[in-house]
Amino acid sequence: MPTVLTSAQTRFLRGQAHDLKAMLQIGGKGLTDSVVAEVDLALEHHELIKVKVAADDREARDAMIADLGERTGSAVVQRIGHTAVLYRQSREKRQIVLPRG
Repeated sequence: MPTVLTSAQTRFLRGQAHDLKAMLQIGGKGLTDSVVAEVDLALEHHELIKVKVAADDREARDAMIADLGERTGSAVVQRIGHTAVLYRQSREKRQIVLPRG
């Protein structure tokens, strides 16, 4: 189940993600199960990550990012160009405390 964020929480997370570098890149093979597993692992460890999507078509990029968010249960905080910011609260060790909605 995807994470649902309020607008205040989204603003907060966009600010937190500003200085992050993209951790993963989705290449020409698209969204494979191994890529989803890596993103899931990165979200569990970091909670907030940037992912680069190397698709030329804007609709394909949007669909890939939305599918990635759905398959990992994460919220798409922001998408600018080829880069998406994803957030999901860690099950084991919570690091980011979100503001109240």
